Amino acid sequence: MNNKILLIALISMTLGDSFCYSQQKKVTYDVNRLLKENKLIKAYPRQIVTEVTDGSKQGLTTDGILWLKNVDFETGVVEVDLRGRDVFQQSFLGIAFHGVDTTTNDVIYFRPFNFQTTDTLRRKHTVQYISEPDFPWDKLRKEHPLVYENAVNPFPEATAWFHARIVINTDDITVYVNHSDWPSLKVKKLNNRQKGLIGLWSSGLPGDFANLVISQ
Repeated sequence: MNNKILLIALISMTLGDSFCYSQQKKVTYDVNRLLKENKLIKAYPRQIVTEVTDGSKQGLTTDGILWLKNVDFETGVVEVDLRGRDVFQQSFLGIAFHGVDTTTNDVIYFRPFNFQTTDTLRRKHTVQYISEPDFPWDKLRKEHPLVYENAVNPFPEATAWFHARIVINTDDITVYVNHSDWPSLKVKKLNNRQKGLIGLWSSGLPGDFANLVISQ
């Protein structure tokens, strides 16, 4: 009898896991096509957005935020290929989510110019979580040093494409780089917003984005 009960429990757990997995909505976005079909919302009128093709990477180069039109993101996984610039303090790029507008949003972003620095402290400033407007990077660094930013593991080349996998849950966020099993950053969310806009985020010099996949 005990064996039968155990077997039924295992089957139920398996079916339950399969059901949950089947409920996930995974969408691959061709960001070039979204641009051509006017399905990206610019942060400001003069924002520069151009197509970029580099081998298997076909995407966009942009500065500012490019919101995905009619996409309301709650929790799930965001995967994207990114490429920044090796220019000190001028290249920042990542993913904005749970956005209300261009001034109220959460961001996971990278500082590629710190990827290969020999400065140990600067290396720990390579991936960052912020929650605007209440928790910008400088406030977090001052009040919570090395809690909301960390070193990327493994370190890509500063000017190379790299893959980011961002797992956004109700209360926490985990970031993986270049298909590593070891997280580069894991933090608690700093607000109670549970859904909102999602988009490509770049500050300073334009950043490159390709192969965007969103599962939620």
